[in-house]
Amino acid sequence: MSGQRTALEIAAGVRSGALKATAVLEGHLERTAQHEDVIAAFNVRTEDSARTRAASIDVAVAAGDDPGPLAGVPVALKDNLCTRGVETTCSSAILEGWKPPYDATVVQRLVDAGAVLVGKTNMDEFAMGSSTENSANGPTRNPHDTSRVPGGSSGGSAAAVAAGFAALALGSDTGGSIRQPAALCGVVGVKPTYGLVSRLGLIAFASSLDQIGPFAHDVADAALLLEVIAGYDPGDSTSLPGTAPEVSAHLDDGVQGVRVGLITEMMGEGIAPDVAARTRQAAAALEAAGAVVEEVSVPAVTYGLSAYYLVAPRRGVVQPCPLRRCALRNARGRPDDRRDDGGDTNRRIR
Repeated sequence: MSGQRTALEIAAGVRSGALKATAVLEGHLERTAQHEDVIAAFNVRTEDSARTRAASIDVAVAAGDDPGPLAGVPVALKDNLCTRGVETTCSSAILEGWKPPYDATVVQRLVDAGAVLVGKTNMDEFAMGSSTENSANGPTRNPHDTSRVPGGSSGGSAAAVAAGFAALALGSDTGGSIRQPAALCGVVGVKPTYGLVSRLGLIAFASSLDQIGPFAHDVADAALLLEVIAGYDPGDSTSLPGTAPEVSAHLDDGVQGVRVGLITEMMGEGIAPDVAARTRQAAAALEAAGAVVEEVSVPAVTYGLSAYYLVAPRRGVVQPCPLRRCALRNARGRPDDRRDDGGDTNRRIR
């Protein structure tokens, strides 16, 4: 990330005319071209449509229009988010060639906010995994050390941001699929409150648990992206009614007087020593900043993982029924345009 602009800086520069969206995009595409063969963050790269989009944003700015809060910001999308006319496979073989007829709500909100979409990122197949190795397209590698995994299942999105291929990215989180790869790749990841972000157009693992959320280089960028994608959507029956909170306005509020619990059951047997040490360092930093940190006991937390492994796989078995119909359609054969990406996409094939 050293020397690269944040999403906030990019958007501000493009909106003011100080930066060209086309130049910003080309910088990210150049980094992608240099390192993608090793990192393998993307399943599909939409370079042609991204260039067209960036050029239109520059024209709009020159005409005195405001493209929106993400003007000219390159954004990558996890490959379980529906994108109209762009292959969406969930890193599976059975969905190869499937191009959704509509955009997910979060994708449309990104477009409305002026973002430039640069491609679909690799993931554990159907979001069932934690290393981004279980993909029909092969593994994604951690940009900080290519001998290591980037985490999962949203490892491609985390790696794309960490490598500088995109300023922002979206992932989905069922039981850690944003938070864990964010930690492994050294970026910021957020699983929003359930219902805060529309799931319409997300090919879900477990609908009662899944949430779409941001990857970013810092907290301010993550807050900006969350504000863009959050908010009520009548197309999602689990969407929370009302206006989404403005989180960016509270970034400088501090933690004075905030009570933080350090759960004793999560700090004992089974936790790696380095993880425990980092957790205690974080608690000490919060305390030094004015928070009240206390050790607390929550015995039921020890059943959390077992409960997850009962709920999530059960939902995962039921969820893909519509996908089976899509797989059958592909198996029966379609015209030979299945792999034709209209000259726009650059699909990674392993």
